[in-house]
Amino acid sequence: MGDVIIASALFEDIARAFPGRAIHLNTSPAWQGLFATDPRFQQVFAVEWRERRRRIRGLLDWLWQVRAHRYDLVIDLQCNDRSRLLLGLLPLVGCWIPHRLGNRQQWPYTIAPAEFPPPVHTITRSRAALEAGGIPATTPRPILAISQQCREQVRALRQQHDLYPGGYVVFLPGCNANGYLKRWGADRYAALANQLRQEGVSRIVLIGGPDEVEECRRIAGQCGSWLVNLCGQTTILDIPLLCETAQFIVANDTGTAHLAAIAPTPMLVLCGPTDPRRVKPLGDNVITLQADLPCINCYRKTCSHHSCMTMLTPALVLQALQRLRASLLRES
Repeated sequence: MGDVIIASALFEDIARAFPGRAIHLNTSPAWQGLFATDPRFQQVFAVEWRERRRRIRGLLDWLWQVRAHRYDLVIDLQCNDRSRLLLGLLPLVGCWIPHRLGNRQQWPYTIAPAEFPPPVHTITRSRAALEAGGIPATTPRPILAISQQCREQVRALRQQHDLYPGGYVVFLPGCNANGYLKRWGADRYAALANQLRQEGVSRIVLIGGPDEVEECRRIAGQCGSWLVNLCGQTTILDIPLLCETAQFIVANDTGTAHLAAIAPTPMLVLCGPTDPRRVKPLGDNVITLQADLPCINCYRKTCSHHSCMTMLTPALVLQALQRLRASLLRES
């Protein structure tokens, strides 16, 4: 989800560069609904690739659908083996797109920037690709179209739980179950919540999906009724609205943090095995915190000590939050 949300800032740049032109979005079925009412796109289509038995059919559907529209320009924001293969197969079905923009100087792209030394954030590569095609890339944070119905639902949710603007803090304490090493941990989040409560924060809000239900339950079990556990009770597009009026956000490196970055709210992202230079959500209001260890950025799936997270004590996180708020106040 993180890559899709980051790309929404690039979608804004593309839409501004081509006013009045038909722009279509091709994404995966899981994210098609995020853009169903997005005025930047005249059509949003998706092809299922995850199921092995449907891959050949999906490939053919994609080729014929793209062929039917006779595009002048394709912008590939993935540039992985699959997207390059798909673009390379188009001539076999009689489709020739004259301008093919990607972030790598290789076949099948006709427009691409210079190569980058690693590690590079995906937004850096993608912005350079747009610039190589003469498209100014200046949108600072993700942008999604959020319906009025969704706004009304979130307004009711805030009223139900006494979540007044600037009076609550949002925690995003989970991540995909397969990447559990990216989690700071329920005990540390609970300790931070109790410390913030002592300092005058009236509400702490937990947000997460199905993979994070148990993690949020453990945090809530160590806090009082002032903690509002909304895990599993929100839709994807509820999240940026709930974050928009929060005092600040504390998050793991998770796709939900990228979604929260739609809001201008100050956010601290805790990084352990992943490189903050590559995974940081967009926006000047976002900072990352990472322990100083030889093994950081290991991207491992298992670990015997998890020192990268245990070294980030609640006291250190609280200090980082104080610095973040102070720096934003100076800038304002």
